[in-house]
Amino acid sequence: MAKYLVIVESPAKVNTIKKFLGSNYEVVASQGHVRDLPKSQLGIDVENDFEPKYITIRGKGDLLSSLRKEVKKADAIYLATDPDREGEAISWHLTKAINMEGKKVYRITFNEITKTAVKESLKNARQIDMNLVDAQQARRVLDRVVGYKISPILWAKVKRGLSAGRVQSAALRIICDRENEIKAFVPEEYWTIDASLSSKGQKKPIVAKYYGEGDKKVDITNKAQADRIVKDVKGADFKVVDVKTGDRTKKAPLPFTTSTLQQEAAKALNFTTSKTMRVAQQLYEGVNIKGYGTVGIITYLRTDSTRISDDAMKMAHEYIRSRYGEKYLNSSDSVKKDDKKIQDAHEAIRPTNLELDPITIKESLSREQLRLYQLIYKRFLASRMANALYETTSVKMDANSHRFTVSASKVKFDGFMSVYTDADDEKEANTLTSSIKTGDVLKEEGIDPQQHFTQPPAHYTEASLVRALEELGIGRPSTYAPTIAVILNRRYIVKEGRNIFVTEVGEVVNDMIKEAFPEIVDVNFTANMETLLDGVEEGTVKWKTIIENFYPDLEKAVTEAEKDLDKVKIEDELSDEVCELCGRRMVIKYGAHGKFIACPGFPECKNTKPFFEKIDVACPKCGKDIVVKRTRKGRRYYGCMGAPECDYMTWGRPKNTEDAAKIYEKENREIQNTSATKAKAAKK
Repeated sequence: MAKYLVIVESPAKVNTIKKFLGSNYEVVASQGHVRDLPKSQLGIDVENDFEPKYITIRGKGDLLSSLRKEVKKADAIYLATDPDREGEAISWHLTKAINMEGKKVYRITFNEITKTAVKESLKNARQIDMNLVDAQQARRVLDRVVGYKISPILWAKVKRGLSAGRVQSAALRIICDRENEIKAFVPEEYWTIDASLSSKGQKKPIVAKYYGEGDKKVDITNKAQADRIVKDVKGADFKVVDVKTGDRTKKAPLPFTTSTLQQEAAKALNFTTSKTMRVAQQLYEGVNIKGYGTVGIITYLRTDSTRISDDAMKMAHEYIRSRYGEKYLNSSDSVKKDDKKIQDAHEAIRPTNLELDPITIKESLSREQLRLYQLIYKRFLASRMANALYETTSVKMDANSHRFTVSASKVKFDGFMSVYTDADDEKEANTLTSSIKTGDVLKEEGIDPQQHFTQPPAHYTEASLVRALEELGIGRPSTYAPTIAVILNRRYIVKEGRNIFVTEVGEVVNDMIKEAFPEIVDVNFTANMETLLDGVEEGTVKWKTIIENFYPDLEKAVTEAEKDLDKVKIEDELSDEVCELCGRRMVIKYGAHGKFIACPGFPECKNTKPFFEKIDVACPKCGKDIVVKRTRKGRRYYGCMGAPECDYMTWGRPKNTEDAAKIYEKENREIQNTSATKAKAAKK
């Protein structure tokens, strides 16, 4: 009997796919890359046509031995790594790391881990696409030469442990530019005037906003101007001069791409980009669903396509028609028009089976998985549904030659909104009845002038940064999350709430790279490089040509930077702690596991302590400071500085000492109730 070997990337896929294929097939995992450039050196032969020097990744020796044994027993090998450039490269590296000579070797890809998709991929087996492999090699070599040539300069001129990268440095530049805009922003005063008005047909007063004088728009820039207008309209008749009604269509959203999923998960679920990708990976690789076994419940998660397969379209139409009716079906199936290359012509991110709705499989998913799956499921369903229709009303009214306006809308047909609304959707402030007519006089019940100041641009959040990277063409779906993670881990940026702020180290690194390597952080250059990589994938550009054109300029800039750049000293942040061994004021340092406090007298004094962020609330049990702590899994909680002597801890953040006591009592009561319930259940 023939024996076939299927090699996937992740061990999580092995059992799922094995179940689909039967006893003739053996399924094993490569556990990601098996070869890479060496960490200890550049790993690129600059003198020999920039040939990469790949080595076996440390710790992969036993795995490769095991794979070689399986390859020897197989009549045919199917390389089933992920359906993108990275996956194609892993398949190619496997053929180089394992002797597959004399064997039939095929490449298969599937966009979803379902029985139909996996079996269909075997029917469409092909050879490894070297254009995809070369595109990945070009990215890897570019990133290596940038990192290994520029990072040592940062070590020499600033401090050890810093790094530069082709995409991460461009992302840092974007954030720093925004911070500079915010610092340079000069607020300007402006005023708004709202009039609270009532009419016979309205149950509640409507709020009309000041527009100007007649049809001329007027901006109110100071208090004197606002006071004059208030004086003119106070007690005056507000006469309706125009009423317009109409319809407004709200288009159904497009299904998720990697970028839009990361953005919406950040806004709606407060997920970081890395958390979104981690949970989505679990949903893609397979979840054990009662009655179905282990099955992938979403399609591949790294994509910038909004395309939907014909089968998925048919599945969605049948589901919507049966659950919601014909009128809820989208009459036209649109996709996002974009000049940019769509990565590997993937589908959008969608559920693999609409019958597996979130409520039905709720018990099979963790809370995080359920929340993300629900978001993906509803968004896909909404994308195949009819547009929503609003009835709009716009009213203009005059009071002593001053024009006020009010507009409102109400849903005429909910369409896709019956299943999905965007996190940014705002509720309508006004409701207007059809009783308001031209010539009506509305009664003034209050005039509210308010002073405002123009606001600076908002700080980036992870969601808005991902959107900016996508719009500027920097990076690709697979790079957004790791790029943000790198600059966070390097302490170039920090997050406060959802907002991203640049640290002093980040500013120094950005300024230094801007001065010495302006191309590296130039947004247009970075985006153009992505276009060249797409050209490699399409077979129109030779990958080594990109490196040949890029490397000499980089080498020249490195030589000049080593000679011309001045050293920059970054002072450590002082803490409140005093070293009990030598009396020096201790400083805050950053290690592999975050902040810690150390004595500045190192190496003479090697005293270190954990760093705890105080929240300016005293412990209700012992009076010491309550500080932010984390569990081994990284979950945040609030505990007493006096631990372990004091056992105070809560999950909720207390506002003050009294609040701290209340939260503590409430959480302990809940724990006791849960324990009692479990004890009763155990007895039964």
